[in-house]
Amino acid sequence: MLKRSIYIGNPAYLKLKDQQLKIEDPVTKEIKGSVAVEDMGFLILDHAQITLSHPVILSLQQQNVAIISCDDSHLPLGLMLPLTGHVEHSERLKHQINCSEPLRKQLWKQTVEAKIFQQKELLRKLNLPYNIMVDYMNAVKSGDTTNMEGIAAQYYWKQLFEDFTRERKGDAPNNFLNFGYAVLRSMVARALVSSGLHPTIGIFHRNKYNAYCLADDIMEPYRPYVDALVVNWMDKSPASLILDKEAKKHLLRLATQDVYINGLQRPLMTALSITTSSLCKCFMGETRIVHYPML
Repeated sequence: MLKRSIYIGNPAYLKLKDQQLKIEDPVTKEIKGSVAVEDMGFLILDHAQITLSHPVILSLQQQNVAIISCDDSHLPLGLMLPLTGHVEHSERLKHQINCSEPLRKQLWKQTVEAKIFQQKELLRKLNLPYNIMVDYMNAVKSGDTTNMEGIAAQYYWKQLFEDFTRERKGDAPNNFLNFGYAVLRSMVARALVSSGLHPTIGIFHRNKYNAYCLADDIMEPYRPYVDALVVNWMDKSPASLILDKEAKKHLLRLATQDVYINGLQRPLMTALSITTSSLCKCFMGETRIVHYPML
């Protein structure tokens, strides 16, 4: 069953009753909403005056719901996940830790190829020049030692947005991209935990200060889905450069975006589970192919 993303951007008191998350107005005590915990995939908290009880947190973790906290800039800052999301967590973690360096390099090669393919397809769908992206994709080596990912990205951004520099704290549409990528990162981390993997132990990203190295690896081919939503939003609201609630509502459609994976159409959230499950099989020696979606 497709899980729901719940966004709360007003003062609220969250409580649990009959395995239903109740959203109460802290002033009027009126129940503003109710949702079954088992139907939830993500809970996004984007206001300083949101209160939730420990039983609520426990219930959410038992159902593998990712709790995302936003900062003063209304960008996702913190992520809470259960320590274990799979019955074979210990066994799978052992294989993940013992992954050989040649396998890591091959997995990263596949990941970069998939990312460049996705970027190329988005440019093609938008009737933008894309042919050179095919050359970049075909030139990717094991471990991407020639940095085709970075070279392709430079070309991609120049085509996608006019006079644009991709920066974490830059002008719009950087703010839209940052929000979308942060949500995507949380979704990937949740899928990894559900597959019995640890989001910290990456195949390429290895920064000792990064708690989500593997999530940052696996999200790469999924980034163009965020990019497509941002392009669509800017076409719909060209004068709106602020990351307001309407923009967030649009970007949170990411989880239910239809994607094609293994020849079938699936919601993006389901595709993530297919990807992380195939990655786990690679770690365990059952296959050497990671299944990524195609735009």
